[in-house]
Amino acid sequence: MMYLLVIVAFLFSLWAQFRVKGTFNKWSQVANLNGMTGYEAARRMLDSNGLGDVPIEPVPGALTDHYDPIHRVVRLSEPVYYERSISAVSVACHEVGHAIQHKVHYPMLVLRHRMFPVVNFASGVAPFMLLAGFLFSSLNLIGLGIIFFSAAVAFQLVTLPVEFNASNRARQVMVEQGFIRNDEERGVAKVLNAAALTYVAAALVSVLELLRLILVYTSNRD
Repeated sequence: MMYLLVIVAFLFSLWAQFRVKGTFNKWSQVANLNGMTGYEAARRMLDSNGLGDVPIEPVPGALTDHYDPIHRVVRLSEPVYYERSISAVSVACHEVGHAIQHKVHYPMLVLRHRMFPVVNFASGVAPFMLLAGFLFSSLNLIGLGIIFFSAAVAFQLVTLPVEFNASNRARQVMVEQGFIRNDEERGVAKVLNAAALTYVAAALVSVLELLRLILVYTSNRD
């Protein structure tokens, strides 16, 4: 039964990735009525929140947008940076939402940053521990692998409120400052919700896989 749930969650994750690409492409064809590029929307949102010193850089690829907290840079994929679509301003403002979180020390973002070094190590070690544990029938190695994998799962769960909060900040600013009009809110919501769904799906897959590993471990102990 657990294997079936993991497979269903994995398929859900693939569907979520397909949906975010489809939704982004659909609303990339719809120009925002204010005619702002993703760069212009991000710049205005940064400046209005006292972040005029945070630069915005274009990066190659699609959906490669991110906020770099180490260098304090908003990086937008070229389609988002240059285009004047609903998708472009939605994604750009979402990334600025992370910059605002950084400025105000949003607790879940602070926690995520503090977890990152540990999680980076743990996620690299966990697969080898688990593989070695199953190959050599070592419950101790499997147990260690589960502990390391748990750190990665915790990181994904912490990421969820960070992403949803960034989207909420983006939508609030976009409406309050007139980046979009009332009839454009639907498109913005669809783009941001589709993006958030990918994080939910990834977390679900990880949680179910962790539960499966725990069941395997406990059943072998008995």
